[in-house]
Amino acid sequence: MALSTMILKMLEGFEGTCAIFFLTLIFSLPLGLIVALLRRSKITIVSSITKFCISILRGTPLMLQLIAVAYGPYYLFGISISRNKLIPVVIAFAINYAAYFAEIYRSGIDSMPIGQYEAAEVLGYSKTQTFMKIILPQVVRRILPSMTNEIVTLVKDTSLAFTISYVEMFTIGKQIANSQTSFVPFIVAGVFYYAFNAIVAFVMGKVEKKMNYYDI
Repeated sequence: MALSTMILKMLEGFEGTCAIFFLTLIFSLPLGLIVALLRRSKITIVSSITKFCISILRGTPLMLQLIAVAYGPYYLFGISISRNKLIPVVIAFAINYAAYFAEIYRSGIDSMPIGQYEAAEVLGYSKTQTFMKIILPQVVRRILPSMTNEIVTLVKDTSLAFTISYVEMFTIGKQIANSQTSFVPFIVAGVFYYAFNAIVAFVMGKVEKKMNYYDI
């Protein structure tokens, strides 16, 4: 197979990779913040259950979670989530990454000095206003490097979708490699992943510079 044809086929799989990447971020980033707030809840049972769920999601392989979401409902209840493999993939990825993002959010929130809250209270801000207008913007600035690391990891983790036969870039590369008995498709896929990660790192770097005005 000509290299140009191989690249074109990889681009078809790249669409699937991008779908996993962007949909995971759309769902996991806000979900992670919600989980972080539950984790910090003053209600012991809520924080304990949340902490336990986070430990399971962080302590078990994402591949196993993909299989559980895709096939678990069928084997346990005789029902299938969807014939569209993208749905269980995004559900598994979003829940898994929400657990990691939750801990990043929590560490950022906990790092904020108590004086920030006291100053906001003196100025007449409600707790919600304090969090949304004063605390959260500074937290986002502080956690951006950690977030960038997780987002870069997400780019590479998209290749795990082949586990449940979802067609993305690595799946295409694996199929071509098997049919051509060649390692070249894996090299091409590696170049694609590297380029994607380079773009992600560049964009996150720009965002971090934009957020510099929140430094205190």
